[in-house]
Amino acid sequence: MTSNHTDCHYCLQSLRGRKYALREENAYCVTCYDSLFANPCEECKQPIECDSKDLAYKGRHWHEGCFKCAKCNRSLVEKPFAAKDELLLCTECYSDEYSSKCFHCQKTIMPGSRKMEFKGSSWHESCFVCQYCRQPLGTKPLITKDNENYCVPCFEKQFAHHCYSCKKVITSGGVTYHDQPWHKECFVCAGCKTQLSGQRFISKDEYPYCVDCFSKLYAKKCAACKKPITALGGAKFISFEERQWHGECFNCMKCSVSLVGQGFLTRQDDVLCHECGSA
Repeated sequence: MTSNHTDCHYCLQSLRGRKYALREENAYCVTCYDSLFANPCEECKQPIECDSKDLAYKGRHWHEGCFKCAKCNRSLVEKPFAAKDELLLCTECYSDEYSSKCFHCQKTIMPGSRKMEFKGSSWHESCFVCQYCRQPLGTKPLITKDNENYCVPCFEKQFAHHCYSCKKVITSGGVTYHDQPWHKECFVCAGCKTQLSGQRFISKDEYPYCVDCFSKLYAKKCAACKKPITALGGAKFISFEERQWHGECFNCMKCSVSLVGQGFLTRQDDVLCHECGSA
């Protein structure tokens, strides 16, 4: 520019009729201004003179004509670009060299677009969706099955088991009884409500019972010791005329010899070995 400024602030030569540049309200001749303040071009290393356009990026400067893709040399002026290892690249060259491929569509994830990362793979945001409802998953909780991703509600609707007792989803563990899934905490004795997971139990009319409750409610009583006969673990018992005995309790009433597998006699409610019964 030209003006009525008298002298260059640095060399003190007259600026009358000459171009000059202002900096902090001081006037400099073009030569002084360029030598004092011009930024060196990142590409050609020459100063970017005051009458040239100075393009800056992250503290570095280029002549307009030097602002090019480091690989294909196409101008980057007013075009999107990416930086890699201090090199400037057009989006096409950057994509060819460095961009990830979307796990779903296998197309390049272009610089500047949002990228989702999951289990070591990259996805376009628009490709990272629930396999069932097709809604974006973003950062929502998800479940993977057979390499497909599902939002939690869709996974539960499609695949999750529901507890036979409370009808709620079983998210982990669980117990199978009569081919039906149960939460461990829901699989309880029909009598005392004690949890049966990992415990011995007896089934009656499709309901599970702990051994104690089943014995109290349903087991027959031994005619000798009056305790319940549960037959758990394959234990033997003897039945005769609507009476039952534990195998170890089926003994002669008088001499206590075991009658299991032996002939015996009865006298009223007593069972006797042949010797005692004949005496």
